[in-house]
Amino acid sequence: MYSSHKYGNTIQIGSNYSPIALFGTWFYFYIMYERKTLPNLNCGLDLIGEVLYGKWKMRLLWFINDGHLRPSELQRKIPDATRRVLNIQLKELEEHELITKKIYAVVPPKVEYRLTEFGKTLIPIIATLGDWGDAHEDRLRRVILGRLKPEG
Repeated sequence: MYSSHKYGNTIQIGSNYSPIALFGTWFYFYIMYERKTLPNLNCGLDLIGEVLYGKWKMRLLWFINDGHLRPSELQRKIPDATRRVLNIQLKELEEHELITKKIYAVVPPKVEYRLTEFGKTLIPIIATLGDWGDAHEDRLRRVILGRLKPEG
């Protein structure tokens, strides 16, 4: 059985009937969205968009650079983000070679993220973007909130 929903595609691969349960238990595997076309990578803006696209990626890079290395610390710094979304975006940053993940062999497992040398090259750019946002804070806030107000 194959179905699709907002989190990806689902394939039902079988059932497990238990003498304890009255109904079968179904196993589902979720297949995340696969890109059907190649990304447009014609210029630097396209490239940086592919690497930094994601609501929390710049903040994650900034906070990791600031010394917040553990997933729980990052979650506290970005409370509006779900743990699942943060994990996905951390994985993508790792795949783009901007951060590294170190898993310590302790119980419970300890995970830390660090910027790579390549990732450190983005920090001055993120700082410049943040400075621009601070310099135009009132105008940006007015424009953004103005779009959110209902008409009428």
